Amino acid sequence: MAKFSKPTTGISSITVNTISVRPWQESDRPFLRTLYLHARRDAWPWLKGDEWQLEDFDAATRDEEIWVAVQNGHRLGFASVWTNDNFLHNLFVDPQYQHLGVGRLLLEKVQKRFTSTGALKCLVKNERAVAFYQRHGWHIEATGDSPDGEYYLMHYRLR
Repeated sequence: MAKFSKPTTGISSITVNTISVRPWQESDRPFLRTLYLHARRDAWPWLKGDEWQLEDFDAATRDEEIWVAVQNGHRLGFASVWTNDNFLHNLFVDPQYQHLGVGRLLLEKVQKRFTSTGALKCLVKNERAVAFYQRHGWHIEATGDSPDGEYYLMHYRLR
């Protein structure tokens, strides 16, 4: 009786389209406005986002250093930092590109720019984000209240 074995095939090379993180450009503004609006609605479904506008991005990032994650010319997410305070103010990834390492790359870029302990505020109800930051070395230092709900003040200590 002959034994049959299933032929195996191997993949000799896999091309990975790398994600890069670069400083923002004014031409990014229309896309980042849209991303900021939709990503907040996705991340914070318990908040009423009816009054949020595209221009909210402008106010939320004014005078901040902004980094954009890009792959094959597509903007995937951004982070903005108030550099004087090493304060990560915003980190948003397009919902369709989450879980691909985009947030991690943005966070690593920001952390490398810190000159001392980094800080951020994360809404307590945003459990996915809290867990994300904790996985990447951030620690809850305190809690506070904001118009959007209770938040954690988190710190990242330089190593």
